Amino acid sequence: MRIPFADPEQRQRRTKAGLSFILVNWNTKGYILEALRSIEDTVGDYRHEIFVADNGSTDGSPEAIRKAFPRVRLISNERNLGFARAVNQALAQAQAKGSYCVLLNSDARLMEGAIKTLAAFMEENPDVGIAGGQLMNEDGSRQNSIAPFPSLATELLNKRLLRIFFPRRYPGKERDCPAPLDVDSLVGACIIVRCQAIAEAGTLDEGYFFFMEETDWCLRMKKQGWRISFVPQARILHLQGGSASMAKAEARIEYYRSRYRFFTKWHGRGKTAFLKIGLMLRLATEVTANSLLLWNKRYRTRWRTYCRLLSWHLRSCPSHEGLREVRYVTTDQQ
Repeated sequence: MRIPFADPEQRQRRTKAGLSFILVNWNTKGYILEALRSIEDTVGDYRHEIFVADNGSTDGSPEAIRKAFPRVRLISNERNLGFARAVNQALAQAQAKGSYCVLLNSDARLMEGAIKTLAAFMEENPDVGIAGGQLMNEDGSRQNSIAPFPSLATELLNKRLLRIFFPRRYPGKERDCPAPLDVDSLVGACIIVRCQAIAEAGTLDEGYFFFMEETDWCLRMKKQGWRISFVPQARILHLQGGSASMAKAEARIEYYRSRYRFFTKWHGRGKTAFLKIGLMLRLATEVTANSLLLWNKRYRTRWRTYCRLLSWHLRSCPSHEGLREVRYVTTDQQ
């Protein structure tokens, strides 16, 4: 078992260390203010600092953050640099301040006791590199908070059926977890990360613009010998209405691009090519199926999205399309 802090002096420094919260904002004014408020309402007596890396927002959110939370350390970028790069900007300033960094999505809310539970778990388990809690919907139902590392099975087969028929190999929200559980990776809406693990495994891979950067991080930390843990007693409200929801087609393209980067990096080009062929066939099926229901607005919207995704693949996945090219969005989340 890994014991990062072996001598008493190091263990004492670890106990006294604080938390560095990191949030990334891109035109989510209403969400980011509530996320920051949830930190202040629940962090208790932990020594902490808060960073917000703003990716060129045009909705007035940087000004609102300065006014409502003057102690927040705001990093202002002129354009959208992507999630990984923005987080790394904050990590460069935060790692020297405390033992743990907490990455919190702008559309997530810390529920009472969540941070205390996660921080205590990290203190009691010095070989855990990353831990995350149970993500919740507003109605109290559970969201998927953990995930296996992507494989051809997870990406080409039905994920829900995999979780139902193979719950130990593919755990998900359908499985009751009364106690903490070691997992492959976590959904990154709220994760606590040990700074020593970051020092060993490195910061987020900036080749991911949005999506799957936390999955890649978990895999790299596992290869360094760190555990990745799910702590269901820590609960986080996740509204799933952040930046990606404002540019849905572009977000889907970005997800496919990140998926292919992960596969090329960890599984090689051969499996990536096989995955692309399989997903293109699935997209073609979806285009055909939804074209039969174009009279329904919901299916018409799906059909347009699938057509765009299939077209992007047929044009060899051009790099100039996706979230990184979206310069301005409008939102009613004020």
